[in-house]
Amino acid sequence: MKTLILITACLAGLLSLHKTDVDVSLTLTQSTTIDSLGACQGVSYQQGKAYLYGDREVGMIRTYNVGQTGLTYTGQEVKLTEGGKDVINHPTGIAYNGKGPTFIGNSIRLNPEGTKWRAVIYCVNWEGLLRTQTLDGNLLNTIEDDACIQGTRPEYVQYNNKWYVATADYGDKGNEVRFYDPEKLAKAKKTSEPGVVVRKFTCTPWVQNLHWIPSKGLLVLIQNQIQGRKWRFTFIDLKKSVESGQQQVIKVIDTDKADELEGFALLNSQTAGLAVTSSTTDNVHFVNVSW
Repeated sequence: MKTLILITACLAGLLSLHKTDVDVSLTLTQSTTIDSLGACQGVSYQQGKAYLYGDREVGMIRTYNVGQTGLTYTGQEVKLTEGGKDVINHPTGIAYNGKGPTFIGNSIRLNPEGTKWRAVIYCVNWEGLLRTQTLDGNLLNTIEDDACIQGTRPEYVQYNNKWYVATADYGDKGNEVRFYDPEKLAKAKKTSEPGVVVRKFTCTPWVQNLHWIPSKGLLVLIQNQIQGRKWRFTFIDLKKSVESGQQQVIKVIDTDKADELEGFALLNSQTAGLAVTSSTTDNVHFVNVSW
């Protein structure tokens, strides 16, 4: 019996090591300029298409087919307006998993110093939004993200086989990754309502966006090295981060790119990704990911 227990413990240790002992590297392979986005704020990859979103004269989303060496605009442009009024003027995250409610974040700077923010999460009819190309009839709920510290950037993640909407703060003090219950979030008026925030852990500053890699159990914090400048990708073990209450880093990758990294998503494999910035030129970058 003691031998069996020892063997079981050893196997458990090996499995744990295998899961978290991940090495990863990123290489930029090609850069291109995608116009008509304003300052690009992120990318959501869904079923072979890249949805790039930005803050042109109004908040908007454009749809692109993804090729091996570039993006091709499909002609589909969504304006995040209702009754002609700019509603989601600064989109900062699309939480879509094809199963639960879809959410779009909006982080609004209230003063030039960036010390006061209003963060709002919108529950939308995603299929209707793509079909009619405005929020008219597709805006299901507006939620004040008052549980946040600075800004909101929703992304679906899985923890213990349950889906959550994760978000993170951008500032340099008290940063957290928080998990929201998607069903309660969809009906809430404020994220501080009971039962909406279900888990959280601390993280490092300047998180612009999040990207969940389910096959690896990793959450990528898409960050700046300093406020508004320079690229940083922080790969964290999501399960261990939740259980410890603070981010558990697998690897931090800094690049020498000097502009403002805004978003990143893996494409149709674990080795090809797309990174986007707020620059007016060379704002979309194909990335090779090696594990």
